[in-house]
Amino acid sequence: MSEAISAVIAFPSENPQLYTQSASENARDSFHKRRAIASTTEPRWIQVLLIAVALLFLLGFLLLPLVLVFVEALSGGVQAFVSAITEADALAAIRLTLLVTAIVVPLNLVFGIAAAWVVSKHEFCGKRLLVSLIDLPFAVSPVVAGLVFVLIFGAQGWAWPLINEGWHFALPWLGEFTLQLPKIIFSTPGIVLATTFVTFPFIARELMPLMEQQGTDEELAALSLGASGWQTFWRVTLPNIRWALLYGVLLCSARAMGEFGAVSVVSGHIRGRTNTLPLHVEILYNDIGQSSYGAAFAVASLLALSALVTLILKAYLEWRHGESLAANHRH
Repeated sequence: MSEAISAVIAFPSENPQLYTQSASENARDSFHKRRAIASTTEPRWIQVLLIAVALLFLLGFLLLPLVLVFVEALSGGVQAFVSAITEADALAAIRLTLLVTAIVVPLNLVFGIAAAWVVSKHEFCGKRLLVSLIDLPFAVSPVVAGLVFVLIFGAQGWAWPLINEGWHFALPWLGEFTLQLPKIIFSTPGIVLATTFVTFPFIARELMPLMEQQGTDEELAALSLGASGWQTFWRVTLPNIRWALLYGVLLCSARAMGEFGAVSVVSGHIRGRTNTLPLHVEILYNDIGQSSYGAAFAVASLLALSALVTLILKAYLEWRHGESLAANHRH
């Protein structure tokens, strides 16, 4: 017993370099902790002032305009509100908005998962270029994107002959065929195309950091145990990314329903046919007459309500699964 005690007491002296290094590390950690505490400790009046400024900003620029939208929407009474949102053009705009969202979100879902899988699970030449191209809609104005589609598929675009006349060709023993593209500009396909371009980074950008952090160990283990590629995806990869995937779907849906710039360029503003909800709000607001003014806010309240629902679902996901979602935003 005395030998063990003397060995423990003599241990620091026998390893002076190790003991000195440990002591210096402890001192450095204590210094950093004290500096972090000091850097985040302000006088009480400064904390109150910063909180008050933040609350005033939220009240003046976010909450107050949102409340005013609903106040103006109901200013003419409940009957006028119901009439505004059940009018024929309004119902057509609602149907078109939901149709475009229902098409765009699954397309972005497939693209987002495929892009995130390629970027996070593989190394290849041009990987950085692919990531930059995914981020391109964040850098390009939606109006410019819509103009590009007009220049490609419009009456003066290079793809117009395929839309107007089609491509005629013949195959041996099968006869002649005509390949003709549908009308894109000033119709639903153009709105879908423009909305898809604007929204496709949302799901991919939510998945890529998370899948990179998770690595490939679990997938390789499943493959080594005899699982096929589809089994590995459905039973290993997808359960690990499901909450980030749902988070990206929410953001993509909200942007698809509220997109204005690109859709405004390619839609043609045809009432009852190519007007989505944001475009219908603009037309009603620009019309002369108090009834149109109130109807504009009534329809706008539907968009505001959808935004509130999206925020509530987003907050719920962050509350219940904040750890996995926070991994995305740390990168």
